[in-house]
Amino acid sequence: MNSKTQYTQLIKDKAKRLGFLSCGVSKAEFLEQEAPRLEKWLNQNMHGEMKYMENHFDKRLDPTKLVEGSKSVVSLLLNYFPSAGQQDPEAPKISKYAYGTDYHFVIKDKLKQLLFFIQEEIGDVHGRAFVDSAPVLDKAWAAKSGLGWIGKNSNLLTRQVGSFYFIAELIIDLELEYDTPVTDHCGTCTACIDACPTQAIVEPYVVDGSKCISYFTIELKDEIPSGYKNKFDDWMFGCDVCQDVCPWNRFSKPHNEPLFNPKPELLEMSKKDWQEITQEVFSKIFQKSAVKRTKFSGLQRNIKFLGE
Repeated sequence: MNSKTQYTQLIKDKAKRLGFLSCGVSKAEFLEQEAPRLEKWLNQNMHGEMKYMENHFDKRLDPTKLVEGSKSVVSLLLNYFPSAGQQDPEAPKISKYAYGTDYHFVIKDKLKQLLFFIQEEIGDVHGRAFVDSAPVLDKAWAAKSGLGWIGKNSNLLTRQVGSFYFIAELIIDLELEYDTPVTDHCGTCTACIDACPTQAIVEPYVVDGSKCISYFTIELKDEIPSGYKNKFDDWMFGCDVCQDVCPWNRFSKPHNEPLFNPKPELLEMSKKDWQEITQEVFSKIFQKSAVKRTKFSGLQRNIKFLGE
């Protein structure tokens, strides 16, 4: 077994021990196919108010510009599918990924452990960990690394486990054995396109971010346009519709990461509880949660928009 094969196996085994669902590796190089797609998407203003998407165009497409001397992109998936959901069917809904502790903290910690392990076991390896907080095209790298294919809802899909997982990367200056992409298994299915409450999936594989419920409830800081009244399907933070209807998510299994478990009161809150939520309750329930991104005022705005 050569050292490249050996090192790759070492890393994948450690990733599994750290609780990652799967791990794939691809060569750190310019993403040729993604460049025109990203440019077109930005030119059509599908990123709305997310102006940060326009920054670092070259870095988004070329990891060697993010991490000097980088040779490999190690992509990792971490399951967040919950074992239970919100109890009141009439309560405003929260995207499943935000039930527990903010994934940025949870995954960053695991990635640091993985990088430390690589340095201990293999030697002088340099790199950086990324959890969707830097200009890295997570889904493109995960697909290139054979972890799944990008579906018609623009999420990464995997036959064995669906799509309820986070994607993260280690970009390192170590040459490894590279994986190959898998084939697309969406076929003629249009479940996600048909079900999207705001018709944000404008064509197969293209999502207009500025029409997405997640965008309105999280990214948009202004008032939500009145034209979207009664089109939110009761989502107050994020939206899972295109994942919930995806046939591949029949295979989702509950995660085993204690930090992703929600506070019991989050699942127990009724529609009335949400409508009357106070700053104090918000701070207690969402202490270390991704929901803090909207702030109390943002969540209140969203709840009010649903109720009007």
